[in-house]
This record gives sequence, C-alpha cells and structure tokens, in this order.
Amino acid sequence: MLFILFSMIVVIPVLIGWGKFFEIITKTQLLEGISGKIIFGIFGISMIWTVSAFFVPLNIYVEASTILIGLLYFFREKLYLELYSFSSKDYIVIGIGLLIILFCGSFYPYILDHFGYYVPSLLWLKDYGLVKGISNLDLVLGQMSIWHIFQAGFSNFTDPFLRINTVLLLVYLLYIIEKRSWIQLCFLPILLLFSQSPSPDLPVIIFSLITLQEILANNRKTAILFAFSVFVFAIKPTMIWLPILAFLYSIFIIKSPLKKLTAGIVIFVLFCVKNIWTFGYPFFPISIIDLGLSWKPSQELLKASSEFAILKTFDNQYSYQQIQQFSTFDYIKNWLLLDGIKSVINILFILSLLVFIIFTFIKKNKIITCICISLVIKSTFVLLFSAQYRFFIDVFFVIIFVMFLKYFNERKSLILSICLNLVIIGFMIFPSIAAQLIPSYRMSSMMGKFEFKQLYKPSSYNYKTYHSYEVGNLKFNVSKKYPFNFDTPVPAISESFVFDYQKAGVFPQMIDKKDLKKGFYTKKMSVKEQNKVKKITENITNSYK
Repeated sequence: MLFILFSMIVVIPVLIGWGKFFEIITKTQLLEGISGKIIFGIFGISMIWTVSAFFVPLNIYVEASTILIGLLYFFREKLYLELYSFSSKDYIVIGIGLLIILFCGSFYPYILDHFGYYVPSLLWLKDYGLVKGISNLDLVLGQMSIWHIFQAGFSNFTDPFLRINTVLLLVYLLYIIEKRSWIQLCFLPILLLFSQSPSPDLPVIIFSLITLQEILANNRKTAILFAFSVFVFAIKPTMIWLPILAFLYSIFIIKSPLKKLTAGIVIFVLFCVKNIWTFGYPFFPISIIDLGLSWKPSQELLKASSEFAILKTFDNQYSYQQIQQFSTFDYIKNWLLLDGIKSVINILFILSLLVFIIFTFIKKNKIITCICISLVIKSTFVLLFSAQYRFFIDVFFVIIFVMFLKYFNERKSLILSICLNLVIIGFMIFPSIAAQLIPSYRMSSMMGKFEFKQLYKPSSYNYKTYHSYEVGNLKFNVSKKYPFNFDTPVPAISESFVFDYQKAGVFPQMIDKKDLKKGFYTKKMSVKEQNKVKKITENITNSYK
C-alpha cells in the first residue's frame, strides 16, 4: 500500500502539471476542476507517448523528462493550491476512499490477460517502443492498447508494480466529489476489481461515464469531448458507442460545425496507423482493408483467432464444428442458456437493453435517444462478431447511470457504496467463498490470498523460468510449464502460438536479424525448420509430464 501511495504522490502532481500545460496550449479545458486537469494530463501524455513509441522506447529517460516537466508546471502555476478546495467532509470521503483503493490495489493480479497480454506488451514498449509486425511473434501483442503505452511510460521507476489503475480510481473519486455525481460512487466498488492490473477495461468504463456525465450536463465543448471519446475508443475499440454518441450529440443537439471533429479524426487516424504498424491492418483483430504489407500476420493464424473468438462466445462449451451447425435460433438459445453465471449475464444484457429502449421511448429526450442509438449500434457489433460478456460489460454501467441518475442522491449513494465496498473487500480477502457460491466464476480461483506485506508492498508474481530456442533467424523464449510470458525476457512466444505456427507451417522471423526494433514477419517454414519446431513442441508437451 505504501509503494502505491508513493507512486500516487508523484504521478498525480505530474498529471496535474501536464493537464495545465495542455489547457494553456489548447486554450480550452477538457473538464473543470482538479480532476479535469489530471484527466487532460492522462489524455495528452498518452497521445505524446503513442507518437514517441514509434521512434523510441518508453524508457527511464522518457519517464524522467515527463515527470520533470509535469512537476515544473505543478509548482510554477501553484496548482497545489487547488488541492485545498475540498470541504472537510469531502476530505473524509477522499481519505476513506483512498485507503480502500490502496488496500484493494495491493492484492495479487488475477486477470489472465495481465500475464498473457498486459505485461508482455509493457515489456516491449519499455525496451523497444511500438515494434513493426509484433503480432507475427504473438498475435495478442498486435493490440498494444494506448492505456498500456501510458502505463509503460510510468513503469520504469514511478510505478514498477503496474498499479496505474489505482491512480485512476482516485482521480475518478475526485471527479465524483467535484461534480457531486453521487450515483457514480456506487460504481467505484465494482471497479476495484480492476485495480491490481493495468486493465484497459477500467479507464474506458471510467472515461465513458465521465463523458456521459458531461453530455447529460450539456457540456458544449464538443471538439474536446469528441476527441476524448475517440481516445477512449482507441484504448479499447469495443467502446465504439462513445464516439458515436459524441458525434450525434455534437452534430444533432449542439449543432456544432464539422470542423469541430478534426482533433478526434486525427486521433482516429493515429489509432489506425498504430494498428497497421503492429498488426498490419487498421482494426485489430479483423483483417479488413488489406494494404498488402509484408508484416501482416498469417491468414491461417487470423482464421484460428476468429474461431477461438467464436468458441469464447459460447464459453468453450461447444466445439467449433457444433457451433457451425447451429441454426439462428440455436445460436441465440445456446448463447442465452450457457451453463453457469455467463448465461445470467447474457440474459441480463438483453433484458437491460430492451428495458432501456422502452425507457428511451417513454422519456422522449434527445440526449437519451442518442445514447440508446449508440448502445444499440455497439451491441449489434458485439453480438455479430464475438458476444463475450467482457465486451459489453460497460453497457450495464451506462444503462444504470442514465436510468437511476436522479434517484440516487448523496445519502443513498453513500449507503450503497459502503455496502458494496464491504462485499468487494470481503470477496478479495476470502475469494474461496465466492468460488463456492459461484462455481462458474473461475476468476475467483485465481485470486491470491491476503498477505501482510501488502501493507507496504503490492503483491506480485515472479516466475522467470523458461526455455530458449532458435528457428531461422529468430532466437526466442518460451515459459516453462506455463502458458504465458509475463516476465520472460523478450522476444518471447506463448506456447500455444508455437503449436499454432507448427499447424500453419509458418514461423515468425526478424526483419533484421541484428535488430529486434526493426520488427517481424511471418515466413513459410522449410522442412528443416518444421523438424526443429516439432522438437520444440514435443519438449513443451513433455515438460508437463
């Protein structure tokens, strides 16, 4: 907890300073208040580091210079005085909230993507920046979320335990108090589940709720709101509903000129360029708009990825062949009636959407109508491509927020928030209870136990056991008896992809055998290379015996 607190003490003033800097050069505010400056700082630094990562690694020099500039503006502009603007009652809420955030954020990371996607992405970004064709090495690395770019830049010494999400939770609490948007206090306990990892789910949910609050409050700064909504989309493209909403709000309600969309369009282009550089196509993981680039991944691997997404839609409860034989009715029925808690989530999702559509017709409010249209478009995309609950979890937050905004006053919100906090804290201390109550919620079985050392140092895993191999001009590492490479030295390949490459008859190679930064491409294997990969897969299989 102490280490996280020290990180916050450094990062938050830096973000405030950068936020003020961006307000000065853009001559506008993203949001009012101290939280607005911090969020503007996150937004601006993320954009600068995304561009920088094409050319340089996000190493200690990038981090140190960013911190110095942020602190310079923080003290020069006397921004620390704004921290005294809260009432004594507000400080009590902030203090209690801070302790809860620090406590929950100090637990072991448990989200599987932390080990297979988040941390490997950070390792590459810190050491090499954005690498051309990195998806050829490990397909999931082709995503390189902008949130991971932001985390990577602060992970050299300011936040080595990768708890940037705890900083964001505190910023969100400050925003709630500044805006007196009390219903959002009820969301904070649920979001604590994302505090142990640099999960992009947390920022997109928080930023979307903040943008929603501003739109419902008739914020007329449409240019910066649209740009920020595209930034949220760039963090996680399943948030496509937010820029759609910002666009509809800007054009049809505020009636802003189209030139107000320019900044957002520039960010969208940057997002596409980033994906083209790392993945070979503009939209990960879809192979549309083929530019014929030499570093695009193998079609066989993309097909396997698509099949895997379909299997995940049905929680791996049916084979791909069975799913292909489903009629439209079977497809819907089997998705709604999956075994376990995911069936409940899927049914609630459809019911919530239907209820919100009816609510929209009753209210006859233009902004709520725009929100509904945006959510329906997003939900349609998700249902068509990969209807996994993690892709539409944000819809629940939005619907609850809009429908109960006027019902939850300060008193009701505080009471519900306290109750939910107790439940979440109990769940994190005793995850085995949740595993017994909800056996199908597998994540609870992966949560580490509470340890007293968390009071000063957040819990983290160390493994660093791996095998090294060489195929063609690529020397790479594979974790021993573990499917992911969260602390395996780069270049590392997840063992599942080694088997996929063997099946497809291809293997990643370095564009320049002397420089990893130059990137990777996929090459068809020779007979000699196929034999070598066969020995590697046999070695991986035998290591589990």
